[in-house]
Amino acid sequence: MKVSTLSLRNYRNYPAVDLATDHRVNVFIGQNAQGKTNLLEAIYMLALTKSHRTSKDKELIRWGETHAVLSAGTVRKYGDCRLQLDITNQGKKARVNGLEQRKLSEYIGTLNVVLFAPEDLEIVKGSPGVRRRFLDMEIAQVHPSYLHSLNQYHKVLVQRNNFLKSGNAHKSTNEPLMAVWNEQLATYGSKIMTRRQGFIAKLQTWAESIHRGITGGSERLEIGYLPSVEMQGMEEETVLFDRFMIKLTQAKEQELRRGATLVGPHRDDLSFRINGKDAYSFGSQGQQRTTALSLKLAEIELIQQETGEYPVLLLDDVLSELDRHRQTQLIETFRSKVQTFITTTGVEGIRMETLDDVKLFHVSEGAVGEEPS
Repeated sequence: MKVSTLSLRNYRNYPAVDLATDHRVNVFIGQNAQGKTNLLEAIYMLALTKSHRTSKDKELIRWGETHAVLSAGTVRKYGDCRLQLDITNQGKKARVNGLEQRKLSEYIGTLNVVLFAPEDLEIVKGSPGVRRRFLDMEIAQVHPSYLHSLNQYHKVLVQRNNFLKSGNAHKSTNEPLMAVWNEQLATYGSKIMTRRQGFIAKLQTWAESIHRGITGGSERLEIGYLPSVEMQGMEEETVLFDRFMIKLTQAKEQELRRGATLVGPHRDDLSFRINGKDAYSFGSQGQQRTTALSLKLAEIELIQQETGEYPVLLLDDVLSELDRHRQTQLIETFRSKVQTFITTTGVEGIRMETLDDVKLFHVSEGAVGEEPS
C-alpha cells in the first residue's frame, strides 16, 4: 500500500500543492511552523476523515476560503484507487474513484496509516481519553463496522446523559424510556468492548515481542484492558450484554445522583506494565518512549495481519528525538516494506545512509519544492 500522489487545495496554509510521492521514503524538510505537519495531517485525514490535531473542521480550511479539497492516488494490491475528501464548515464528503460514499464509516479503511508523533507519549502517560481515542482510531481502520457501533453508542450516550441531567429520570413514568436507552447502550457497548478486547490481545502479542527486541530482552511489556464492565477472558457479546444490563441496574441510583452514565466503554482504559510495574507511575521517560514506539511498530504488523497489506507510516518529527538504538529499530522496521513520510527540520539527525529510494521535499511558507532525484 502506498500514496503515489498528493494534492491539496485551500488546506491549512496551502493554497495549492501537487506532489508525486511514489518513493518508498518521502522526507519533508523545513523550519517549524512552515506546514510540514500539515502534509502528514492531510494524508491522515484522507485515511480516517479526522485530524489528529483538531476536532474543528473549519480550522483545516485556509483562512478566507470556504472549503478545502484533499486528494491522493493510492496503490493497493487489488488496484489503484483515487481518494478525495471535501471539507466545508457544514461537514465532509468522501469520494473513492469519483464516487461519493454514503457514509464516512464506509470510506474509512480504504487507506491505512500509522502515525507516530512526539505527542504519542501521551498514550502511555496521558489521560484515559487519549488511550480510548488511540484504540478507536486504530480499530476503525481494520474493522469499519466498529465505527458504526461507536457512533451509535455515542448518540445513545448523549441522549441518556441529557435525560439524567434533566431530572426527569426520577419519574417512574419515564422508566420505559430509560429501559430502551439501557438496552441500546448495552447492545452497542458490548460490541465495542468485544472488539477492543480482541484488538488489544493481538496488539499485546506484537508489542511484547517488539519491546523485548528493543530492550535486548531485559523488559517485558504487558498491555491490559480495563473495561468498566467486568470481562472474563474472551466474552461472547450476549454474555457481555447481560452483564452490562446488570451493571446499569446496580449503578442506577448513583447515576441519578450524578446525572451521568457511569457504565460503558466511554469509561474504559488501558494499562501498560513493564516487568510487572505500571509504566505510567514507575516507568522512566525512556521506558515510556520505548513503550510508545513498541505500540506503533506493533500497529504496523497488526494492520498487515488484518488487511494483508502494510499501512503507510507517518513520522512527524520523531526520528531526531530517538536515540541511535531506537532510531535503528524504527528504520529497520520500515526500510524494506512500508512506505514512509517523514517530517524534520534537517536531515542531520537522521541516518539517511540507511534509507532506500528517498525523495526530499523542502517546505517553506506553504510552498513545497522537490529536490531533483
